[in-house]
Formats: sequence, C-alpha cells, structure tokens
Amino acid sequence: MRPLTSSIATMATLAGLLLAALPAGAQEALPQYTPGPQQSGVIRNYGFGLGGVLKIWEDGFRRYHPGVSFHDTLPTSDAAFPALVTGMTDLAPDGGEPAITEVLSFFEVYGYHALDITVASGTYDVDGKSPGIVVYVHPDNPLSKLTMQQLDGIFGAERNGGLRGFKWSVTDGRGAEQNIRTWGQLGLTGEWADKPIQTYGHAPSGTTRFFQLKVLKNGDKWNPNMREYVETGSKMIGDDDPQQTGGLQHMLRDELAHNRYGIAWTIVPQAKQVPGLKPIALAAQEGGPYIVPSKQSFQDRSYPLVRSLYIYLNRKPGTPVDPKLKEFLRYVLSQEGQDAVARNGNYLPLPASTVREQLRKLD
Repeated sequence: MRPLTSSIATMATLAGLLLAALPAGAQEALPQYTPGPQQSGVIRNYGFGLGGVLKIWEDGFRRYHPGVSFHDTLPTSDAAFPALVTGMTDLAPDGGEPAITEVLSFFEVYGYHALDITVASGTYDVDGKSPGIVVYVHPDNPLSKLTMQQLDGIFGAERNGGLRGFKWSVTDGRGAEQNIRTWGQLGLTGEWADKPIQTYGHAPSGTTRFFQLKVLKNGDKWNPNMREYVETGSKMIGDDDPQQTGGLQHMLRDELAHNRYGIAWTIVPQAKQVPGLKPIALAAQEGGPYIVPSKQSFQDRSYPLVRSLYIYLNRKPGTPVDPKLKEFLRYVLSQEGQDAVARNGNYLPLPASTVREQLRKLD
C-alpha cells in the first residue's frame, strides 16, 4: 500500500495542476457575504428584472436586512436610464450598454456620468438573455482565428474618430489602409487569396451597439458590403416580411452556409439552429491568446465579446454611495449573489477578478 503522506502529496500535486489550468480569475473564490450594519428603507428599481435574478437577490438580501423593502418597476431595459435621469429610481438594472442619448442626457442633467456596476455576464446560448457575439465562416474556410483589430478591418471602414461615451476621440480613427477586403489579407492562399470577403451582421439593435463599441471603437463606419438582419422570430421582423427573409436564421442557413467567402457576426442562440457553421477563435490583442467561444470562456470572460448586465446608479464623484444601495450591491457581488445567477440559468456568474473590480467602484 502506498504511504498516506505520498498519496496526499500526489493529490496535492494534481490539485495544483488543475488549479493552474483554470482561466485567470477562476482560481479565486468569490467573497462571502458578511452583513454590515443593519439597513432599512426602500430601494427603488426601475428597468429590467434581469430574467428573474433581481427578485432572487432581493429576497436573499432581505433575509439579512428585513428592514429593507423594494419597489420594483421593471418593464424593460429601455426604461432604466430615463428613470435614472428623472430621479424616479435608486437603481437602474439594465441588460446592456446605454445609447449615446442616454449617456448624454444623464450628463446634461447632473454634470457627471452614472456609475455602472457589472452584476452578471450575458449568456452563451440562451435566447433573449444578452448573448455575446460569435464570428462564423463557411465550413470550407481554412480560417480559424482573428484579432479584434482584424475584425475592425473586415467589418469596419476608415474613420476619423470614435465615440468614448458621448465625446468624439480622434485617437480612435484609422485609415483605409487598415481595411481588410480580401481573404488573402488574412493570410489565406490559393483560390482564397483574391476572393472578396462578404460580410453579414445584425441590423441596428443593442447587440449591434455592443459590436460597434467593442470592435469599431463606437464608430458607425461599416464595410459597404455588409448585409444586415434581425433575430428570427423577434418583434423586429417587419410586417412586410411574413417569410422572415430579413431574419438571422435565413441569413445563416440560406446565405452564409452556401457562401464560401462569407463571414458573419451573430449570437449562438440563432446560429446553433443552423448546423455546420464554423466559429472563429478571437484574440483581444495581436499575438493572442486566441480564445474559442464556449460557455466556459464566456463565464470566465476570457473571450473578448462577452456581454454584461449592469445596475446603474446616480453617484456624484467624491461622495459615498447610499449605505443601503452599497450593501445590496455588495450582496449581489458576493458568492451567494452570484450563486443565484448560476442557479437561475439565464445568465453567467462573474469571475472573482471582475467582482473585485466592481466592488472597488463602490468605495
């Protein structure tokens, strides 16, 4: 029989190897919720119920702070910022990033920006739950990876700047020499070298706004050949389109699947219904690492195009956050709060590194 100490040492070595193999941020445990001073009063939430997670957080928080009650008005994410701007809410839960009109209106009223707290990651493959973006090509395409800069070159166009919040930054401009219009510019040879890249994507939507923010430096100069589609089955399908030819599944099934020289950015809930498409690994920086899209790479946020869910609040710089709001957000960002996200199943819990970053914003 092997000595006990030897077995323990072997197990420890294996555990260490497994731990080292985990993505950055996944090795650390989330902070346990330790209640601070008892809180009381009403917390108003106006916006989006985060697929039921907000109510779970409220119920869990009230076990520790029974003196707190919640007044929720949760019609849609589109109501979050207007309620925050007009002072109708304390917290504004939102399923995505604000539009320029929302950012600008808040700043014009208060003279500073709303505080954004990331409270969960968008889904990998659940329809309608802030799914991140995945890039697909025809299965015959030998391409397997791209950088974010290359994505900009493929789907974008020359521009003299980009938006940071509501301010135009010339630093984010780029020239036409960075346009990527043939597959040979991406290193493909033979029959692929001189073939034009044919691009597909989403029509104007929250998903499109996210792509522009992350890939196009929040600009709106696109490759002129990009064809736009909306989610199949969504309320965005026009009344004049009973066959949903303007829908993503038509684009993926009837166009990209038969277009060897096409490339599309879209979401897994729509793409998974069309077998055979080839997803592309992405790198945030030149030289990698290149991250394959998966539920794991979305959850650890190593994949560059994971979306976020937010709670926005009105916090004047240099002033403390209202104690009851801070305590509630501490609960949301705890192990218990993020376990609730995982159990709900619509969204993905945050890794420890992101939680730490968000908690620092509350100080």
